[in-house]
Amino acid sequence: MTKLLATSLAVAVLCATGAASAQTTKIKIADSFPVGHYLPKYFTMPMVERLKANPAAKGFEFEYYPAEQMGKAKDFLSLTQSGVIDIAYVAPGFVSDKMPLSVVPELPLPYSGSCQATLAYFNLAKPGGVLDKKEFAPNGVRLLFTIVLPPYQVITRKPFASLKEVEGMKIRASGSAKELLLKKLKAVPVLMPTPEVYESLSRGTIDGVLFPFNSLAPYEIDKLSKTGTIGSNFGSFVANWVISEKRFQSLPPAVQKDLMTMGEELTKSVCKQVEQDEAGDIAKTKAAGVKLTPLSQADQDTLAKAASEVSTEWAQTLDRRGKTGTEVLNAFKAGMGIK
Repeated sequence: MTKLLATSLAVAVLCATGAASAQTTKIKIADSFPVGHYLPKYFTMPMVERLKANPAAKGFEFEYYPAEQMGKAKDFLSLTQSGVIDIAYVAPGFVSDKMPLSVVPELPLPYSGSCQATLAYFNLAKPGGVLDKKEFAPNGVRLLFTIVLPPYQVITRKPFASLKEVEGMKIRASGSAKELLLKKLKAVPVLMPTPEVYESLSRGTIDGVLFPFNSLAPYEIDKLSKTGTIGSNFGSFVANWVISEKRFQSLPPAVQKDLMTMGEELTKSVCKQVEQDEAGDIAKTKAAGVKLTPLSQADQDTLAKAASEVSTEWAQTLDRRGKTGTEVLNAFKAGMGIK
């Protein structure tokens, strides 16, 4: 309890309200990332600092809770809906029962980097977009900013030289799209939240992970790994920061405007920063002793075929449930300029 309190105090971001202020309004912000993770540094901290400088936010106090201090990552959507948290990191892959269409950027589509997918997704998920109308608004939340991480790679505890050698391996996945892809490649997908990966990998409960290079060091996965792919796309992961619509409507109009403006600005700038960071993250991964090898042409063809099948099946499965999967997939692909 003492450690938790110390951590909370160390990372709390407080906005001074003045000695004469009779009342403050607390805005609680929560995520599951470890202290020092790059995404809160790029998103949460700039947002709070900018709001603190907004005269309309005088009297507001911002409290930041990292590392699942306010609950498990899978519960952040419900905690935001109930008002326990005001602004939260919500990964659609962890709540796919409530936001099945919103995992569309996690499909292994033919793109590279982060911005191409991030900006296409943002246009669909921001207020007024097709995903907002179909999933965010019905769930009582609105998107503030988002990031689609660079394409995921296969990273394992033991060496492998081809996709054939990955068959039968227990590989951590996040979300149904990557689960489907691993099954087609005859690996065994194991779904689990990111904070649980290190322990599972260290114990041998899983043999490897689907992870982007940006996330290996923050979760110390590189220290447990031997081999990985590079230059492939095994899917991705979308991280959203949302605010409950009820809380948003209670804010002063100037604060509402500031949130929406900075949301778009941060989404555009952070994806560029993440792309720039990836080269350094790859170098760190290699320095940690992980051997990174591109797939052979034969394996690339195998992956491309499986990826295409996954995207089609994902969309058709949602279509049969009345969830317009094909419509959303086509809209996302059109936003990225791919067929």
